[in-house]
Amino acid sequence: MTNTQLLKIAKDFESPVYVYNSEIITQQYKRLTSAFSKVEKVKVNYAVKALSNISILKLMKTLGAGLDTVSIQEVQLGIAAGYKAEQIIFTPNGVSLEEIENAAKLGCQINIDNLSILEQFGTKHPNIPVCIRINPHVMAGGNTNISVGHIDSKFGISIHQIPHILRIVENTNMNINGIHMHTGSDILDIDVFLYASEILFETAKNFKNLDFIDFGSGFKVPYKPGDIETNIEEFGEKLSVRFNEFCKDYGKELILAFEPGKFLVSEAGQFLAKVNVVKQTTSTVFAQIDSGFNHLIRPMLYGSQHEIENISNPKGRERFYSVVGYICETDTFANNRRISEINEGDILTFKNAGAYCYSMASNYNSRYRPAEVLWHNGEAHLIRKRETFDDILNNQIQIDLEPKKVKA
Repeated sequence: MTNTQLLKIAKDFESPVYVYNSEIITQQYKRLTSAFSKVEKVKVNYAVKALSNISILKLMKTLGAGLDTVSIQEVQLGIAAGYKAEQIIFTPNGVSLEEIENAAKLGCQINIDNLSILEQFGTKHPNIPVCIRINPHVMAGGNTNISVGHIDSKFGISIHQIPHILRIVENTNMNINGIHMHTGSDILDIDVFLYASEILFETAKNFKNLDFIDFGSGFKVPYKPGDIETNIEEFGEKLSVRFNEFCKDYGKELILAFEPGKFLVSEAGQFLAKVNVVKQTTSTVFAQIDSGFNHLIRPMLYGSQHEIENISNPKGRERFYSVVGYICETDTFANNRRISEINEGDILTFKNAGAYCYSMASNYNSRYRPAEVLWHNGEAHLIRKRETFDDILNNQIQIDLEPKKVKA
């Protein structure tokens, strides 16, 4: 998309607004599947939590992706988008047995990550196929907020508890058809992921009737010019060789599965916001926009960096700005960032806004969630309307609080 096209979207659909480019999503999907073209059976399950708009799910379906879901509501979204339940894997954390049973009744692939639920589910439903999520105790990315495979993580069953898993499986005679891990986001070192994969292979040897091994995802995408990213082609080449060797030793062609979210949609998304005020203080020039962490919380939540460009004045002289929001909290998107000269009314774009951005949006300060637009086949399509005041009031119930009159 060009700056002219983005500015027109901001005008036609108002700001702030999220914009996603279907062509980039398609390119990323093809890039990932091509990297593993030497493996006979590959399955990409899109991580719905990254960006759950139903039109995005429909796009993933046209590409051939399955879905990785973490809540029964995400499962229902997938079915509403046209997916069959068997194309959906359910990978929750800390949910009730009842929610897992509801997903199983629909026909989803169940993925369990704790011993208690594994034993309860296996006792009640020994014939329903179950995948087991392990924690390999491998730190990926260096940030404990987005790394979920380290020893203190709440996710997965520890590799040191494999004997417990085997005892439960033997006692319940349950059907284990998959082994899964997810080390977390922003994997920089391929060798670290390959090391974790060896742990997964060793675990898989304990189960004789597997259909698939799920290696999770967490591939690093570039967030600024010159930023490092996971070399997915090199990773695909190395893991494919090892996976094929394992299948040969195992005596069966297994499915190699992944569950990418950020890798598929992050670079496809941009967030457009208008500058309300340019505020000079004694030490800083603030560019205050018509948004805040109610729309884009990632920079405040775990320090993510989004490249910011002034598309209203892209060739202007660069100055240093701190870009902040209109929320009555500290909502700083960037400190002392070099950006083309900003004037009130200019439109700024935040790059890499496709993953974990709208999906984390809220109504804090009673602000409306923004619209979402999909750029597809050279046209802008509205895929979510901007909220209105009616949406704020929708589920609220006003009760009568007038004092009761006391009879004389």
